[in-house]
Amino acid sequence: MASRSRKKLRQRRHWRIRKRVAGTAAVPRMSVYTSNQHLYVQFIDDDTGQTLAAVSTLDPQLRDDEVSDNVTGAETVGRIAAERAIAAGLKKVVFDRAGFKFHGRVKAIADQAREAGLEF
Repeated sequence: MASRSRKKLRQRRHWRIRKRVAGTAAVPRMSVYTSNQHLYVQFIDDDTGQTLAAVSTLDPQLRDDEVSDNVTGAETVGRIAAERAIAAGLKKVVFDRAGFKFHGRVKAIADQAREAGLEF
């Protein structure tokens, strides 16, 4: 039987999603990744392969506030990600959940980004 680890299954879901979800300079892809210890959000222009804005729990601004990787930390990351995207001139994005289920931390990031003014 083929190896069906959680990581491989998530990667397969991510590849399926990425076949349909692509970002442009006008409407970038908001990519969310969650590890066991940290949260990462990037705004990516897939046409040029550039990251337009990014935030993670490793940022010095968030490390000083001791933002954790739980749902309340995800809300903070989502809000700051939206603020950085708007500062970079991005208003509308395409959401990429990277194969993760849309609940918990991923949902908290998306909800706070919407409340802060991003459209997706």
